[in-house]
Amino acid sequence: MTESVPETSGPSVPARVGVLGGGRMGAGIAHAFCTAGSIVVVVERDDFAAQAAIERLDASLAKSVERGTTTESLEALRARISVSTDYASFATMGLVVEAVPEDFTLKAEALTRVEAQLPTDAYLATNTSSLSVDKLAEKLARPGQFCGLHFFNPVPASLLIEVVLGKMTSPELAAASTGWVSALNKTPVVVHDAPGFASSRLGVMIALEAMRMVEDGVASAEDIDAAMTLGYKHPIGPLRTTDIVGLDVRLGIAEYLASTLGERFTPPQILRDMVANGELGRKSGQGFFTW
Repeated sequence: MTESVPETSGPSVPARVGVLGGGRMGAGIAHAFCTAGSIVVVVERDDFAAQAAIERLDASLAKSVERGTTTESLEALRARISVSTDYASFATMGLVVEAVPEDFTLKAEALTRVEAQLPTDAYLATNTSSLSVDKLAEKLARPGQFCGLHFFNPVPASLLIEVVLGKMTSPELAAASTGWVSALNKTPVVVHDAPGFASSRLGVMIALEAMRMVEDGVASAEDIDAAMTLGYKHPIGPLRTTDIVGLDVRLGIAEYLASTLGERFTPPQILRDMVANGELGRKSGQGFFTW
């Protein structure tokens, strides 16, 4: 049985957690489990990416200490987290969360490589925001020990994790995963595998319509977002959210949803043009807003 951090009260996280990918999302996931008490290993593709992940994690953990969102010292947190380029580092993990880019082939290959290193009783999860958990599970030897854990950006501050259950996900994993989310001080929303799940399906649809409104000259990006934040109490407007997520990421999700759910998810030309021009949002400095 997967070892957990000793409980003081309520649910707990696994004692040892691996994260595949140390980008913005992967680092955030590693941060969340580390501050909840897990020993965390992040695996990256090469030394350059590993160094970038180390710097990203160090800055993130330092910010938590500075803000008082953790009672532990930076040194204590650093002692529980490491970065490697070797998949064999996952050999003692109770859970590994895959957080590589949103491409089916890439994720399927990565998950297969990770599973080959895991103990037979360990669990595996994907952080996909839209791809089919069932189709990814078909590539695995132990599909019952696999589920989706869709984290939201920025992970340390987000209060939501979407738990995606595949047809083969075991009842034990279904129960354990919601407990992990609660132990991370976040709220689990449980959905069954479907294109875009619940959050991406709704969020992308709103964002695509907001883009069409900009494209048609209905209103500016600023005013469209203000209509949603002030009128509907959304904390962030759909276009600013798109900038934060990344226009390239949103384009990939929209194309996938269009292929599975129909033309209502067809990406507008403005999105295709902005991605082609390198206007990817916050990470490039320019999207629907200037960052």
